[in-house]
Amino acid sequence: MKPKVALVSVYDKRGLVSFCKALKEAGVEIYATSGTRKFLEERGIEAKSTDEITGFVELLDGRVKTLHTKIHAGILARGNERKELRKEGIVPIDMVVCNFYPYRLGIEEMDIGGPAMIRAAAKNWKHVIVVSHPSQYKKVKSYLRKGFDEGIRKELAVEALQRTSYYDAMILKHYGIEFPSLLCLPYLKKQDLRYGENPHQRGAFYIEENVKKACIATARQLQGKELSYNNILDANHAIECVKEFDEPCAVIIKHATPSGIACGKSIEEAWKYAYETDIYSPFGGVVAFNRRVGRKLAEELNKIFLEVVIAPSFTKDALKILSKKKNLRLLEIEGLDKEKRQKGIEVRSVEGGLLLQEKDIKEPNPKEWKVVTKKKPSKKDIESMVFAIKCVRHIKSNAVVFVKDKRTVAIGGGQTARVDATFIAIHKGKDRIKNSIMASDAFFPFRDAVDLAAEAGVKAIVQPGGSIRDKEVIEAADEHGIIMVFTGQRCFLH
Repeated sequence: MKPKVALVSVYDKRGLVSFCKALKEAGVEIYATSGTRKFLEERGIEAKSTDEITGFVELLDGRVKTLHTKIHAGILARGNERKELRKEGIVPIDMVVCNFYPYRLGIEEMDIGGPAMIRAAAKNWKHVIVVSHPSQYKKVKSYLRKGFDEGIRKELAVEALQRTSYYDAMILKHYGIEFPSLLCLPYLKKQDLRYGENPHQRGAFYIEENVKKACIATARQLQGKELSYNNILDANHAIECVKEFDEPCAVIIKHATPSGIACGKSIEEAWKYAYETDIYSPFGGVVAFNRRVGRKLAEELNKIFLEVVIAPSFTKDALKILSKKKNLRLLEIEGLDKEKRQKGIEVRSVEGGLLLQEKDIKEPNPKEWKVVTKKKPSKKDIESMVFAIKCVRHIKSNAVVFVKDKRTVAIGGGQTARVDATFIAIHKGKDRIKNSIMASDAFFPFRDAVDLAAEAGVKAIVQPGGSIRDKEVIEAADEHGIIMVFTGQRCFLH
């Protein structure tokens, strides 16, 4: 079935002239609201006024123009009901072309008539074609002469309902209710992915509209293969971790957990220390820097196989060197050298629902800490402890890190027992554990991990405390001559 009458009322006028010319050439009569009609007629396209349908002029400075019985009857009439309309002198409408004025103006200025028409047309999709976005014009034009089958009608109706739902969700988001009783999440699809975590799973990447933060959603890919589902997850972890630090910093991520984190006097030194934490795990990993990548660093990066390199910028020399590895993905994120982690809400799915929580961005505050052993930390020890806590909260629980100054020397995480995470880190760190500072993401339920760390030569431990066996754990630290500090702040990452 081909449309005979189209009602056009749009805020976004991109592509409208070409589209309406195609409607006219296909013999479609156009009715338009005042602003749209004026726009079309100034460009030589004849359109009748919606006043001719309603019989009254637009009211309230144009805010009431399509909210009328004759408009909605014309859209909602089905089959034989259209004969009834003609008896009453009401124009049956076969196509609605409409998009909304911006949600950013707030509740007081939100579009009412547009979404109402779109929903009415979508409800009556078998008889009315609904065009809700300029991106659909090309596809719709291809059907004008051959007619619109049920498949394309239904597809357009579903897209229209998605847009009204998204519009409402953006209005709600504007008012920043963090844990509402009814949850609406407005996201735009950025891209379909080749697959999800595994090749047999489908995947897609959705982002916030007009996001301004330095994050994976605003990354600009300079070269390399398309980002995969796992690349995006790992890149996000790397970006959020590197934001913790003001000094030049390098973060290496493998399978969603860090294998090395380090700050240095230069970005090259930071990379050297991060890589030395674990020289095996970075193979096929993701690396983030909070400083520009130059020639010298690029040469070092090219010595190993990496999936993704992220930085606020790259020099021309660095790009030339890294371009030798055609599949290496380079992501440039403006502002990554300045931006700190921001307050926000994290969303995770469970079967049948979603979990929401505030992001863990609480800064470690040594003034709130308690030294619980006979041996006391120095000012330098405290600085290293702050660094260690910022690191350990990015590692899957149970998690421990061993640091010297502001660099990791060993990392253990993702274990069902804290002593196992400690064992793995010590096994990887070997002699580098001596005189290091250990941080734990949660309290020690037993003294076993403390004994193990002491045997490896650790000098101090920082942990939240709060176990029923705290006394036993403190006694173990005193026996070994280890400094122990309680922060009172757990930092699980499940």
